[in-house]
Amino acid sequence: MKSSLLLCVALAVSSGFVFVAGYPRDPADQEYVLVNNKCQCVTVTSKFVPSKENPDEEILERNIRIVVPLKARENISDPMSPLRTTFVYRMTELCKKCDPVDVELNGEIYQAQQSNCNEPETCYTYDRDKCYTSTFPLLYHGETTNVQAVLTPASCYAD
Repeated sequence: MKSSLLLCVALAVSSGFVFVAGYPRDPADQEYVLVNNKCQCVTVTSKFVPSKENPDEEILERNIRIVVPLKARENISDPMSPLRTTFVYRMTELCKKCDPVDVELNGEIYQAQQSNCNEPETCYTYDRDKCYTSTFPLLYHGETTNVQAVLTPASCYAD
């Protein structure tokens, strides 16, 4: 658990350098959510706060919230798989935007997205937007049958 805590502290310190780029300020909103990854239990927010050295000046503050799930399985769809003991958080992967956006170049509109978006994402807990199932043995009238069971019903069944 100490290594996970050290990882979180090191990540928080190093990510301060990752997010130094300018961010447009909107006076109506106090805090911006930059990353909300439910699959890896990470939330990154930013807001402007008064500087401690100069109260007339505002500085940009970043908050990184990482929830390390206890008793998470290596294969989240298999409740018999071993417990996960290693959690890796890469801020560059958490912050990349894979949804294509329209970009105008020389009067023409193109769709663009960041590269390397086809790699599967490592998930430490259930992503509530994805449907997870698992096969379980069911004993019925002395006969064992494998049955497909839904692990996240809200995302598997549309109502």
